[in-house]
Amino acid sequence: MSPKPKHTELDARIDALLAGRNADPFALLGPHPAPHLGPQTWTVRFFLPWAAHASVFLAGSEHPIAARRLRPAGVFEAVLPAVPPSGVAPSSYRILYQTASGDRAELHDPYAFPALLGDLDLHLIGEGRHYDTYEKLGAHLHTLDGVSGVHFAVWAPSARRVSVVGDFNRWDGRVHPLRPRGSSGIWELFLPGLGEGAIYKFELISPRDELLPLKADPYAFRSELRPHSGSVVARLDTHCWSDSAWLAQRSSRNWLESPISIYEVHLGSWRRLSHEHNRWLTYRELAAQLIPYVQEMGYTHIELLPVMEHPFDASWGYQTLGYFSATSRYGSPADFMFFVDACHCAGIGVLLDWTPAHFPRDDHGLARFDGTHLYEHEDPRKGAHPDWGTLIYNYGRNEVQNYLISSALFWLDKYHIDGLRVDAVASMLYLDYSRAAGEWLPNAFGGRENLEAIAFLKHLNEVAHSRFPGVLTIAEESTSFPGVSRPTYLGGLGFSFKWNMGWMNDTLEYFSNDPVHRKFHHNKLTFSLLYAFSENFLLPFSHDEVVHGKRSLLHKMPGDMWQQFANLRLLLAFQFAHPGKKLLFMGGEIAQRSEWSETAPLEWDLLRHHSHLGTQRLASALNRLYSAEPALHQLDFDWTGFQWIDCSDADHSLLSFLRRGRDPRDLFLVILNCTPVIRRHYRIGVPHAGYYRELLNTDSSFFGGSDVGNSGGLHSVPVPWMNQPFSLELTFPPLAAVFFKWQP
Repeated sequence: MSPKPKHTELDARIDALLAGRNADPFALLGPHPAPHLGPQTWTVRFFLPWAAHASVFLAGSEHPIAARRLRPAGVFEAVLPAVPPSGVAPSSYRILYQTASGDRAELHDPYAFPALLGDLDLHLIGEGRHYDTYEKLGAHLHTLDGVSGVHFAVWAPSARRVSVVGDFNRWDGRVHPLRPRGSSGIWELFLPGLGEGAIYKFELISPRDELLPLKADPYAFRSELRPHSGSVVARLDTHCWSDSAWLAQRSSRNWLESPISIYEVHLGSWRRLSHEHNRWLTYRELAAQLIPYVQEMGYTHIELLPVMEHPFDASWGYQTLGYFSATSRYGSPADFMFFVDACHCAGIGVLLDWTPAHFPRDDHGLARFDGTHLYEHEDPRKGAHPDWGTLIYNYGRNEVQNYLISSALFWLDKYHIDGLRVDAVASMLYLDYSRAAGEWLPNAFGGRENLEAIAFLKHLNEVAHSRFPGVLTIAEESTSFPGVSRPTYLGGLGFSFKWNMGWMNDTLEYFSNDPVHRKFHHNKLTFSLLYAFSENFLLPFSHDEVVHGKRSLLHKMPGDMWQQFANLRLLLAFQFAHPGKKLLFMGGEIAQRSEWSETAPLEWDLLRHHSHLGTQRLASALNRLYSAEPALHQLDFDWTGFQWIDCSDADHSLLSFLRRGRDPRDLFLVILNCTPVIRRHYRIGVPHAGYYRELLNTDSSFFGGSDVGNSGGLHSVPVPWMNQPFSLELTFPPLAAVFFKWQP
């Protein structure tokens, strides 16, 4: 009886490969010296489970070298004689194979190619200081040794094995396991012959030896359209940009003293093609239709609800999975670049909503990515959002912080985005956000502040502003956390602007009251001026205010239809007169009647009615007046730009104040009458002699009003009034705002 063959180390590695558990494929596969077979002799081993026969063809040879089958499952080995001492070059041989059905094919061996990530890359990623990680991780088209293909790299430090799978290997995770890069936790592999458009995922084995659900690439540049969830190999260098002039002026502009009026847009519901099954517009169609509209309306910026890839339409993009992937709903990465470029050429900035506060639990996403709580905290008291059912990033982990900062910089870099509106910042700042006692863990000092998230936000803003001068970072932050829009060197978080949620809530609450009761709520309109200059505030009427039973802006207003339209016009005028930059969600400018829904387009047919057309005309007029007049935007964040004339006439629900520019001649008088009563012969104090020209009156019939006014303006008279040396005797139209510009 012959002795049982000895089970060698090679056998053990092959067994692990066939079981899908080989964590070091380069020790088995590819070219290896074989001195026991002769000097300068090498072997090439490869795994092709669908091959019936295989051989290796050396460059310059006339005949292929037959490979012997080491295992029936498809492990082959070929002996290469007379190889130079320097080794086998990756492009010096090809693998030829034939399937059982007789199909023939050839390929270059992935396990002949070297690692691409250098030690410095691995070190900086581990430190959290490799800010352009998107250039290294993910899927990148490369040409190595004259062979084109795709380099894959992913961070999964606790995985026992990581493979890339797709149609190219029949979704078999045993075929292309990645190379581990030691303690960095990064795995990589160059796959020759693969090109743009290839669909792929990562297959991982957890530390507990579990086969995890297939994972999408955290750094994918493109993703499949839901319900599919694969990542797509994409190149980002095909668009030829033409916005250099825009970028140059952006970097040198003082945005704090510039007009910023933002049109907030959900791309999938701004307009749809009803004659084509109500489909979305593409990025290129939006460039042709949305951009001229925004220009015509006079907005300075478009802010897009998240365009990062997301699996659930009704999340509007706020449950992001593809932090580097422009959604495929509207086209390709090049199509989105075309849209941004066209905006810039039209003089319009582009802002994106960005969601580092949480991420969804979808199996193919970041949750338990390598079988551990890699991106999220393990303890649900820190790692799970009670409100949204999502997970919270572990901001204290270097690699996670690097991932998020890299995402932010990616959009500013590759897509030339002009700024990011960071969603749900308040939920990041506080450990007890929406949590009862006992449901949260205090910080190291016993407090409720999330020190790791605070450090992350400061770091993010420092890096973004230093690398891309002139870009804007905007915080949706609803608490009184100090210094949100103050520089980090002064102890702030470093954002450019902060949404003024207090102003928004107070203003909408005031306007929801019947005018007869408004005198009891007068402080709702005046309170914001007690803190208006404590931050760089942006005044938002956003999508959040017109969904989920909150009603449209028009139908938040009390009274009959005429009064609702008049109130809406007054509301918009108050927003533009108040210190702070402006934001309005789409539909507000046409007095949309229905609540917003992501499944339906705006009610454009309403513009057949004069009242809706008039509201749209007013929104455009306000934008143009605001942009043209320094007094209305130049000193938004300085007390010298604002002065009350009369803030105490609650009985008449009247407000009057001045807006100033740096030039003393830039002076506006703004008066709001918040009742439907016409006020005649009402005296208002003014600081200077001269003519006060009526530049805008929301009661103009052009805007749908009743045309009560002051015949275009009045001269002041030397009658002291309201602590001012001069005064005007005015007529105040009902439920209206009037803007007067002083002309010496």
